Order: sequence, then structure tokens, then C-alpha cells
Amino acid sequence: MAGPSAVSEMATRLNLVPDVELAARMFDELRERSRDGEGVTREAYGPGERMAHALARREAEALGLEVSADPVGNLYMTLPGRDRAAPRVLLGSHLDSVPNGGNYDGAAGVLAGLAAVSGLKRAGFTPGRDIVVMATRAEEAGAWFPTSYPGSRGALGRLKPEELQVRRQDSGRTLAEHMREEGFDPDFAARGERVLTPENTAAFLELHIEQGPVLDAERIPVAIVTGIPGSRRLRQGRVLGEYNHSGGTPRRYRRDAAIALAELAVALDEEWALLEARGHTLVVTFCTLATTAEAGFTKIPGEATFMLDVRSVNPASVDAIFAALARKVPEIEARRGVRFDLGAETGSLASPMDAGLRAALARAAEAAGVRHREMASGGGHDAAAFGAAGIPAAMLFVRNQNGSHNPHEAMRMEDFAEACAVVTHWLAEAAG
Repeated sequence: MAGPSAVSEMATRLNLVPDVELAARMFDELRERSRDGEGVTREAYGPGERMAHALARREAEALGLEVSADPVGNLYMTLPGRDRAAPRVLLGSHLDSVPNGGNYDGAAGVLAGLAAVSGLKRAGFTPGRDIVVMATRAEEAGAWFPTSYPGSRGALGRLKPEELQVRRQDSGRTLAEHMREEGFDPDFAARGERVLTPENTAAFLELHIEQGPVLDAERIPVAIVTGIPGSRRLRQGRVLGEYNHSGGTPRRYRRDAAIALAELAVALDEEWALLEARGHTLVVTFCTLATTAEAGFTKIPGEATFMLDVRSVNPASVDAIFAALARKVPEIEARRGVRFDLGAETGSLASPMDAGLRAALARAAEAAGVRHREMASGGGHDAAAFGAAGIPAAMLFVRNQNGSHNPHEAMRMEDFAEACAVVTHWLAEAAG
């Protein structure tokens, strides 16, 4: 790898400028070909994701990159280095989306990689080792399959066989079935075979839009991520009470599932506030709270359902919320005459980002003249899977307006261009 002091000199000498026009054109085509009302839908292991991968393959081949896919469908677009045996530098993200989501979530990382590599090629830069732009599969699995990062974890040999049997929420078919329908081999993942290892991969960088308001509020275009939170999740929680007449049943005789669930939600929100006051950083979200189809205007709700998502870079913070859950549930059951069925728990481990890569990104931002700060991620990302597999991983956030996982994501291309400049300078050091 090139020394840090050589980064700015090399960038100046070679005029390393990312091909942002290429990325802008690809963003436009992705939006038009996956439009769903106001937003976009690119189904994990489905037609939308397939289209996006085909588009990336087409553009990579036009750039003269080597293009291949692994047995679980991840796409690799390689700029060959002088030493083909040296551990590769990998960068990228995902191309699927949540239903009716935004166009930049995930895609920004893949397109930033292609923009940076195109800029390197235009400048006549030959890296010392392979630079590989990776488009992962199904990072948004939480919106489609109840598991985390199946594409990247499948390449890393860390996808459990039982996870291949989880069912996609819209189709009812398993992850393995969807992989096969797309022409891939779930048995490869079930055997725990690996494409990517710490021995053949020197680093993984994921550029991603910030999915919150911090950078926009602080008017900073780029952030270097310190860590990715772990999570504990309940996807199939239920509260069972008793349906009864809303007019004829006094309060003391009610077994109201909706009120019991509301009480739990308020209790955990209060616990969250207490933890924050003690210095914890976490988020607690009741993603859904609903009565069932049997509920009606003159009926006391006899059943309610919920999903709970608790995240923090500190596992103790997440565990504290679940400890509060364990205390509150029997109290509410006794007081309200209901029963909670929490269902199966899922989750993911927290992943700190590599300190050396964070320092290298800071040097690259300084060399590119881009204002930046450090911050923790609020959401989960493929970079966490790489870190858990022992591969040094880092993330770069780019400012984004109107939040994420909604049709109104509004990343400005001038911010994206600054982030791409940081990526390009980083590559000059990491792969030079």
C-alpha cells in the first residue's frame, strides 16, 4: 500500500477525479427501471435486484473491468492490479431496496465504487493490487426475509443452513428457493464455503447514505463511521387478551390486548430515556403495533401484534432494554389479565470499524479537501458482516435529506461527488 504522505501527491500528479457523471446516469436508470409509485422497489433475490445487478454488470464491462458472480449471487467488478496474488481491496454495498423505498440506499455505495474506479482508469492509474467493486445481494433482507446480510454472509461462509429456510414475506418461499430461482447455489452457503477471507481480502469499504438527520443538520457532507450497532429483535410478538363488548364491559373486567401492548411500549420508552440519561446510546423502536382483523368498533381488542427492534453499538445497552422487557411483561400480564407471546428472537452483533482504515479515510478526506466528522451508524450494514469475519472494514456516510427507507431520500449529487473524491483518494493509498 502507498504511504499516507504519498496520497495527496499521487492524486495531484494523476488528477484522480471520480466519474460522477457515470454514477448520475446509473442512478437515473435504476430509478426509472424500479419505480414503484413515488419510490422504488428492488426485491431481494427477485426481479428488481436482478435488474440492478445486470445494469452494474453492463457498465462494469463497458469500463473494461473483469466481472464475475459468486455462488450466492454477489457481483464482483475488478480493476486488476500489478500483483494479482496480493489481498484485494474491496468496496461496495447492495442494490436491493425496501418496498417503496429510496433510490440511494445501498446503490450509492456500488455506484461510488464504479465512479472511483472509472476515475482511476481515466487517469491511467494501475493499482498495486486488485480493486474490486462488490454489489452484495439482499442486504435489505429484513424487509424481505427475517435474517441479516445473507448475500455478504454467504460469501464469507457465515450463513447458517437454517437461515436458508426462512421465508420471504411476500412470496412465502424460502431464501434457498429464491436463490435457486435466480440461478444461484444455496448449498454452497449451507456448506459454509467461503469466497472472501482475511487472507484474500485486505479491506472492505462501504459508502452509504446517512439514514438520519445529523450530517444535514450540521451541514457536513461526509462522516467516517466508528461502528455499526448490534440488534435484538422480536418480529412476531403477540398479546392475547379477550374480545368483549366495548360498552358492556367495565374497566376492571377487561383483558384489553391493545392497552397492554401500549403499556409495554410506554414502559420501554421510559427505560430508553433512563438509559440515555446514564450515557447509553441506543434506539428502541416498536416497528408495528396492531390489532388483528377480528377487531372492530364495538369490541375490546382480544389480540394485538408487534415488532420490536433494539439497536446499539454497546451490547449491554440492548440487553438492558430486554431485561426491562422481562420485568415488565409479567407485571402487565398480572395487571391486565393478558398473556404475551414474544415469539422467536433474531439479531446481529455490533461491529466496530477498523481504526487503521478510519485513519486512512480521514487522511483521504483531508487530501481531497472534504469536511468530515466521525459518527456511529444507526442502521446495520454489510460492513458489519465483514468485520465479524475478521476482514478490516470501514464505512463512509454521505449526507442525505429526508431520512431513508422511504421514497423521499434526497442525496445531493454534489455531496456524493465529495464522498467519491474521498473514496478515490483512499483507493490510491489502500491499493497503490
